[in-house]
Amino acid sequence: MRVVDVPIAKIYVPSAKRKTLDESKIEPLAEDILENGLQMPIYVRLGKDRYVLQEGLHRVEAMKLLGETVIDGHIVQAKKV
Repeated sequence: MRVVDVPIAKIYVPSAKRKTLDESKIEPLAEDILENGLQMPIYVRLGKDRYVLQEGLHRVEAMKLLGETVIDGHIVQAKKV
């Protein structure tokens, strides 16, 4: 799977994902990213004019805290029901 630069401003986080956010994890994760770099890309699917977050909310929030404007991401296909 190819890693692409995903603009953080274009990431949409569904409300169900936002409920899983643990604020206490963001700062330690941001510090780890500063020391070691982002070790695991996020997963997004393409939406209309945006990326829909599938996995990686804490990484996105940590990168925002660091003032970053892009994050490494994998583009995945929407699941068919």
